[in-house]
Amino acid sequence: MSEEGRKPRLLVILGPTASGKTSLAIQVAQALDGEIISADSRILYQELNIGVAKPSEAELQAARHHLVSVASITEPWSLGQFRQAADSLIREIDAKGRLPILAGGTGQYLRALLQNWQVPSIEAQPELRLAIESWGEQIGSEALWQRLAVLDHEAAAVIDHRNKRRTVRALEVILSTGQLFSKARGEFEAPYAVCTLGLAWPRPELYARVDARIEAMFSEGLVEEVQQIAAGGKRQALERMGIIGYNEVLAYLAGELSLDEAKALIRRNTRKFVRRQANWFKPDDPKILWLKANDPELLQKALDRVKVCFS
Repeated sequence: MSEEGRKPRLLVILGPTASGKTSLAIQVAQALDGEIISADSRILYQELNIGVAKPSEAELQAARHHLVSVASITEPWSLGQFRQAADSLIREIDAKGRLPILAGGTGQYLRALLQNWQVPSIEAQPELRLAIESWGEQIGSEALWQRLAVLDHEAAAVIDHRNKRRTVRALEVILSTGQLFSKARGEFEAPYAVCTLGLAWPRPELYARVDARIEAMFSEGLVEEVQQIAAGGKRQALERMGIIGYNEVLAYLAGELSLDEAKALIRRNTRKFVRRQANWFKPDDPKILWLKANDPELLQKALDRVKVCFS
């Protein structure tokens, strides 16, 4: 058990999509007796596999993983649910004498834990939510997001305009409480002893990795995965999630895009997403040790840093 009064240890491995976070997290977990907690908002969902680059069965067997395939897109998790679940896991893993490793690229999830956000527990307002959703259907999801940007620029800056669910939730909080969504949480000292590693790639190389991943997703059956979700009566739930890759394929299946156009749009949207991820975690942040992801000594440098952090 943890000594009384000691903060639980927490290793964080962050970086943009396709940067190699899962691979490094597994290697570190194997070397330091760790368990991995996903900080990817998409990997939570059991229906989403190929399009979110969920860890393979071999990877899941290589190290203990948590918060993978634990929810359904028909009942999406709130930020508060993630924060509570991750906090409990961090404390449980540390109490066993093992190393909790938080790995992922969802900036809001990572910040919520590292800055100890006090996420407001505002109950859902079904009638108001329905009204906002109806409004969004009339004017379009991007126009609805633009209305949010007028009311709360900070909130809109961290919500993808394709994510209807989060846009609606932000407007619901603003309209029901009179508070800005971005100000409805506090920021406090992290309740953990944190060591943070960031994976950095030269942007051209990262984009090449992204493009290769997208091609691999289609080869592995992304179109069939989307068809299966839609056939299971979850098309609308999938659309609300606004996840890159899935909505473009839905548009292809509806005859709105050719396959090549869908791929091109996924590439473009993913590159925009990479740039937005960079806004969450800056290269000059003194709390993050940025490592060159293509360094042949990456693992050893990561292990050396962890030993220094927790010595």
